[in-house]
Amino acid sequence: MKLALAQLRVEPGDVDGNVERALDAVSAAAADGADLVALPELFTVGYFAFDLYDRAAEGLDGPTLAVLADAAADHDVGLLAGSVVEDLAASRAAGIDTPAEEGLANSAVFLDRDGTRRAVYRKHHLFGYGSAEQELLTPGESLPTVEFGDHVVGMTTCYDLRFPSLYRDLVDAGATCVLVPSAWPYPRVEHWKLLPRARAVENLCFVGAVNGVGRFEDAELLGRSAVYDPWGTTLASTGDEAGLVTAEVDRERVDEVRAEFPALEDRRA
Repeated sequence: MKLALAQLRVEPGDVDGNVERALDAVSAAAADGADLVALPELFTVGYFAFDLYDRAAEGLDGPTLAVLADAAADHDVGLLAGSVVEDLAASRAAGIDTPAEEGLANSAVFLDRDGTRRAVYRKHHLFGYGSAEQELLTPGESLPTVEFGDHVVGMTTCYDLRFPSLYRDLVDAGATCVLVPSAWPYPRVEHWKLLPRARAVENLCFVGAVNGVGRFEDAELLGRSAVYDPWGTTLASTGDEAGLVTAEVDRERVDEVRAEFPALEDRRA
């Protein structure tokens, strides 16, 4: 399976422009032979544009995800619609299960090749370090996986990388590839380079960590999206400019590494 991470330039509050850049990236990835494309965290409005979350919020049946679903179908690719600001009341009114009757959530949506919504992952761990995320958003409760091609794909979001038990739960659910849409800022470059790789090594699975680039009033996204294999080897990475990061993520490699080094079988309760 060919995975493409779309490292987008995210302009604060420019929802139309950000979505257009996402659509261009999906088209380019498909033209390059990608099977699955992943977008960054809150790419529509920008993670640090906290005062604009209400304006950008939509239900999961809203126009933004409808356009992205059409793009997935038009290009015959799976698409992890990074994450978006979800209006929980609007989703619930559309018959979608939500963790609360109202409020907002940081929601990543997995769309199949025909545009069908296969899974929704709402960020579990909300950042509190000088961030308004804990005040504005409702944490998620479910941890879905999706069978796509010969992989079982799991999803987490950004700050979740600091909580290893979440990834153990995904592996126990069968995950062989975990996608991590993020909005990781300077100066924590070394943390960003370490944590996704550590999660790959610990769980003997592929990890695709897709970040954005762009400057906000008091923060700047550092880019450096990367794909790691189950041995922790960097298969593909980039710097701090917008672009695609692509890599072949071979399911057989997961099986080989887990057979050669069966650390997961040695866990004790």
